[in-house]
Amino acid sequence: MSFMRLYAHADCLVAGKYRINRRIGGGSFGDIYLGINIGNGEEVAVKVESIKARHPQLLYESRVYKMLQGGVGIPHIRWFGFERDHNILVMDLLGPSLEDLFNFCSRQFTIKTVLMLADQMLGRVEFIHCKCFIHRDIKPDNFLMGIGRHCNKLYMIDFGLAKKYRDLRTRSHISYREDKNLTGTARYASINAHLGIEQSRRDDMESLGYVLMYFNRGSLPWQGLKAITKKQKYERISEKKMSTPVEVLCKGFPAEFAMYLNYCRGLTFEESPDYMYLRQLFRILFRTMSYQYDYTFDWTVLRQRKQHNESATLGAAAGAAPDRRSPSVQRRQPAPHPQPPPISDVKSVQDTKAKQVKGHQSGSQLKLKLTAIS
Repeated sequence: MSFMRLYAHADCLVAGKYRINRRIGGGSFGDIYLGINIGNGEEVAVKVESIKARHPQLLYESRVYKMLQGGVGIPHIRWFGFERDHNILVMDLLGPSLEDLFNFCSRQFTIKTVLMLADQMLGRVEFIHCKCFIHRDIKPDNFLMGIGRHCNKLYMIDFGLAKKYRDLRTRSHISYREDKNLTGTARYASINAHLGIEQSRRDDMESLGYVLMYFNRGSLPWQGLKAITKKQKYERISEKKMSTPVEVLCKGFPAEFAMYLNYCRGLTFEESPDYMYLRQLFRILFRTMSYQYDYTFDWTVLRQRKQHNESATLGAAAGAAPDRRSPSVQRRQPAPHPQPPPISDVKSVQDTKAKQVKGHQSGSQLKLKLTAIS
């Protein structure tokens, strides 16, 4: 029996207080459901995994989350436990992923948006590294925007592939090895990961560089390569990645992006990245280009434009009621937080453009696609 059917009855609650509303995402690892706290009406995300899963990871992921709790941009865990033959993780409900928002914006981000995202993404990666973990699956799907008053905060998710790179007690680094299978998503994997080398902090950083260039360019040169088997496809991606000079990959964009990637590729296995140097690299570029750090992302502009057009259409059809308050009262009204677009808007845009972007889509559409953005 499916998890949804198990909890369909009104009296069936997760952890005695979370009512399951509907399925909102999932894939081979399990499913994500929208849950409601019956005590206060708060919406949460409920991540579910069958005990029969081929590669169970939710218990491990919950332990990683527990060690990361309190970090900026790390979802808060409400409960983890085992019920009705399922491992269940209850956590913060978040907004759309950067992959969703990239598609919403017609797969084009401005340099301003990329730089504002880069600053937060670097902060998230630095935090998990300082907790002695590497993520090993850095990609747009694993970064989500918050909702409500946290709508401009970027969250990092999915720690099922995360690994300790340093012993918490002895502080000794994991050993260098060259016999590892590729872990993570091939599109954003580091060259060393393709070569079978044990991953460390440098690999997360290199993967982040590919994500930034993906946002800049709209796609990466090693996307869409054809092969008969997955192994052959990974080999083709690896060959293309290694044969594409950083300067070619970053051509037409500010030199700081090439500087970032060259720096990351030059790190040694145990070397600690200079996170502040890299953040300053992009912050100085941001100021040089005279941008304002106002949290006005590309999707914010698109959504505001859409709302304006809808208001204008309604006003023209029905005759807009004038604002009869005094000018001073009108000026005192607080400006609302610029929310990300509702997930329904994001999905409808994706469906409309599915044929246009086929071949550019991420190979994994299985991660948290969380809803409830007003």
